[in-house]
Amino acid sequence: MTHQYVISGMSCDGCRKKVEKTLNSVEGIQAEVTLNPPLATITMEKHVPTEKFQEVLTEAGKYTIEMTSSKPSSEPAVKSCCSSHTKDSHAGHEHKKETTVKHQHNHNHSHNHHNATGVYYCPMHCEGDKTYDKPGDCPVCGMDLVPQVAIGTQFTCPMHPEIVSNEPGDCPICGMDLVPMQASENEENKTYTDLLKKMKIAILFTLPIFIISMSEMIPDNPLYKIMSIENWNWVQFLFSIPVLFYAGWMFFVRAYKSIITWNLNMFTLIGIGTGVAFLFSIAGMFFPDVFPSEFKSHHGTIHLYFEAATVIITLVLLGQLLEARAHGQTNGAIKELLKLAPTEATLVENGNDKVISIHNIKKGDLLRVKPGEKIPVDGKITTGESSIDEAMITGEPIPVDKKVGDIVIAGTINGTKSFVMIAEKVGSETLLSQIIQMVNDASRSRAPIQKLADRVAKYFVPTVVAISILTFILWAKFGPEPAYIYGLINAIAVLIIACPCALGLATPMSVMVGVGKGAQAGILIKNAEALENMNKIDVLITDKTGTITEGKPSVEKIYAVNNNEDLLLQNIASLNQHSEHPLAQAVVNFAKAKNQTILDVPDFEAVAGKGVIGTVNNSKVALGNKKLMLQVGASISEDIENKIIAEQNLGKTVSYIAVDKVVLGYVTITDAIKASSAKAIKDLIDQGVEVIMMTGDNGNTAKAVADHLHLSSFKADCLPEDKLKEIKRLQAEGKIVAMAGDGINDAPALAQANIGIAMGTGTDVAIESAKITLVKGDLNGIVKVKKLSHSVMKNIKQNLFFAFIYNVLGVPIAAGILYPVFGILLSPMLAALAMSLSSVSVIVNALRLRNLNL
Repeated sequence: MTHQYVISGMSCDGCRKKVEKTLNSVEGIQAEVTLNPPLATITMEKHVPTEKFQEVLTEAGKYTIEMTSSKPSSEPAVKSCCSSHTKDSHAGHEHKKETTVKHQHNHNHSHNHHNATGVYYCPMHCEGDKTYDKPGDCPVCGMDLVPQVAIGTQFTCPMHPEIVSNEPGDCPICGMDLVPMQASENEENKTYTDLLKKMKIAILFTLPIFIISMSEMIPDNPLYKIMSIENWNWVQFLFSIPVLFYAGWMFFVRAYKSIITWNLNMFTLIGIGTGVAFLFSIAGMFFPDVFPSEFKSHHGTIHLYFEAATVIITLVLLGQLLEARAHGQTNGAIKELLKLAPTEATLVENGNDKVISIHNIKKGDLLRVKPGEKIPVDGKITTGESSIDEAMITGEPIPVDKKVGDIVIAGTINGTKSFVMIAEKVGSETLLSQIIQMVNDASRSRAPIQKLADRVAKYFVPTVVAISILTFILWAKFGPEPAYIYGLINAIAVLIIACPCALGLATPMSVMVGVGKGAQAGILIKNAEALENMNKIDVLITDKTGTITEGKPSVEKIYAVNNNEDLLLQNIASLNQHSEHPLAQAVVNFAKAKNQTILDVPDFEAVAGKGVIGTVNNSKVALGNKKLMLQVGASISEDIENKIIAEQNLGKTVSYIAVDKVVLGYVTITDAIKASSAKAIKDLIDQGVEVIMMTGDNGNTAKAVADHLHLSSFKADCLPEDKLKEIKRLQAEGKIVAMAGDGINDAPALAQANIGIAMGTGTDVAIESAKITLVKGDLNGIVKVKKLSHSVMKNIKQNLFFAFIYNVLGVPIAAGILYPVFGILLSPMLAALAMSLSSVSVIVNALRLRNLNL
């Protein structure tokens, strides 16, 4: 059994590892703990009481553990750390000791956040998955924290508006279900609006300073006829105060934080550069006599740099403003997915229709879906039929015909007919909610290629500061007069032009857009590592049933030696009633269609990779492949063997039927090959990927399918451990292996492969074990995800190349390396413009992925 627990109190990855290690010390359980969402997923052989977990956690760290029960959330929710922790908690301060474990049975419960007090994260993921509960800036890199797309909201009582809760539940006064409140102003727009306001003020005061400063280049300066240069300097000084101490104050705060925590970043350089220019200008105004003559103009006054400081701040603000706008577009895919969820549904109760909130739907409710409406939750059609547009989930534009018993998915759109469905998965259990959660998690994961940028960033700022100091010294010693002025200007330009953020954003932005693009095409990617590795695969191992074939097997015929097919059918249908295998379901459905009575089987047993055995009507019945017949010691006549081989050579799956150790017949099952399989396999082979089909079916059937698909490599009669061994063997040869499968028996191989790819039509266990899930369950999705991976990696490399080249060329140019030959110097103001646009260009390049045609 598997249960989930919400854990609050973890402040960093160290806490997470400690909690996970402690929980895993309990015998008979396997625990996986995530920091964001703060969840422990515990698989146990038999139920372990929460008190036991309380006990071990208390011993490990004197944690105080409080168990609470909670009502299932019926709202797709983003899960996140409950509290914000500053960087100094990582720098040796004792972690918060109080940990609360909230027990959850059979549902995902999480904290829902109102847009105004949402969850925030650093776009560069400096501290991994860590999130914050307040807006602000990252304590490591200093960038603006960006809001996680708000999937949850606050809840209130329709009758008692004074009741406000962060979680769904019922009103403590009247007992009514709480309903979502209307979200307040979107947080992203709020950030953008705040920056825009500061930008307008910065421009208002910077423009006059810039005009005053540049007027010095005009012969017989007309401004000096109005006031003396000293008075104009005072005007510049007064106008610079609102720019630096209001519009740009946040940059100095970030710079200060970065220095005291020694997390040096872009804002360290901006703070030092503009701070030096401003302080130098003030000193030049108030104490001109302390400066040597090299710093003085022909007017006898000191060169002041209020315009440099204010223009730099204004241009950096421009960059932040453009970034804020672009960030909102990078997670556009999640926002589009959120829009798919309808807000209301029609409940059929006692023959009457009643419109209810989507949050009030319970499992087992009958819901009427009218023409053109969105399907509210996941379930099955009970009455009626229709065609449904599933493009938003699967990426396939052609509507799918659905009839009684077929599965329908939340967020998809009904066609022209009405039907009644039964709700089977609600709230966070729906496929749409899981897609949104997976996209959110994957968007914030770190790709291995980012490690290079991280290593560079560690030494980046100290190196730039050192180059800046060296620039001043070299210009002061060897530069033309006024050498000190040249030295100061170029030293400031070096500080301002360097942009570690372009490096830091290069990977996360592309990953976020790429993962969202994949989700819109029915490709769900669990993390950035999977997206990166998919571009490197050498070998694809694929299952047959449900992966290459439709996975909708049907019984073609039953052969009985004594012509008593009905008795054999009853035996094998009774045996298969407890099996989840698609072939078993085909037999049961065939028997039901023939109105056969299904008998009780007291000792049913599934033999992995071989078949099923049990007792039916006091007879020992075995149904499966030849390996199973050998295992149970069943005798096979030559006539039956020849008939079975003939069927297998036609590409059909044949199962032997033995009763009391004698093979009395067989069942022939056909499973059509998907129309897209042949083209997808050809495309992958053309791209240099070796495709190997591994199936539990016999050699004759496997060869017939392989020949049809022009597959050179296949292995038949495979047990689940054979797939696992083959993957390990290929990995030992240095191959990057992807495995595509859909069944419970594929789960170990999916987990072992470098990239496990689950067919969305398959079992939950397979999907859980995989790194990538194809919602449509089609091999063509593998071609799409490989193309997506290639495009994302190409985009990341473009971003990294640009960021590296920009800094490698920009810093020396700012230092004045072109001056001796070309007489070119870079103004700090131009440096600020270049620096601001470098980060924006990385984001804009990442946004190009949205136009990728998969």
